[in-house]
Amino acid sequence: MGIGGSIFLLAVGAILAFAVNADISGLDINIIGWILMVAGLIGLIITLYFWNSRRRTVVTRQTTQPVAGPGYAAEYRETRRDDVPPPPGY
Repeated sequence: MGIGGSIFLLAVGAILAFAVNADISGLDINIIGWILMVAGLIGLIITLYFWNSRRRTVVTRQTTQPVAGPGYAAEYRETRRDDVPPPPGY
C-alpha cells in the first residue's frame, strides 16, 4: 500500500469518524471512519516492517598511495558486505 496510501486512509477515516455528522439509512459513517483508520494503521505498520527488513549492502572503498615512488602503482580495494537482519524474536 505504501506510506502515502496509509496516511491517506488514516486521514479520511479520521474525517469520517470525528468530523462528519451525517445520517444515512443503513450506514454508520463513524464506523466506516474507524475501519478506514484501522486499515491505514495496519498498512503503515506492514510497510514500515518491510522497509526495515530489506537487505542493505555496505560498501567500503580504500585507496592507498604508492609508498616508494613513481615505479609503484596505487592500490584500490573495495569491500562489500551484506547486512543481514537478525532472525525474528531477537
